[in-house]
Amino acid sequence: MAEIVNLRAARKRRSRAERETDAAANRARFGQRRADKDNEALNSGLAEKRLDAHLRVPAGSGDDEG
Repeated sequence: MAEIVNLRAARKRRSRAERETDAAANRARFGQRRADKDNEALNSGLAEKRLDAHLRVPAGSGDDEG
C-alpha cells in the first residue's frame, strides 16, 4: 500500500523550508549583527571627530574663504 500523506502538513513543511532558504540568503546578504553595526557607527563617529580636530579652521566657525 501507498503511504498516506497529509497534504496540509506537506505544504507547511515546504513553506518553512522555503522561508529558511530565503532567511539564509538574507543573512548572507545583510550579514552584520546589530552589535557589529553599532560598534562600526561608534568607531566611524570617533574617526570623524579626530579628523575634524585636525582642521586648521574648525567647521562652523563662520570664516569661509571664497
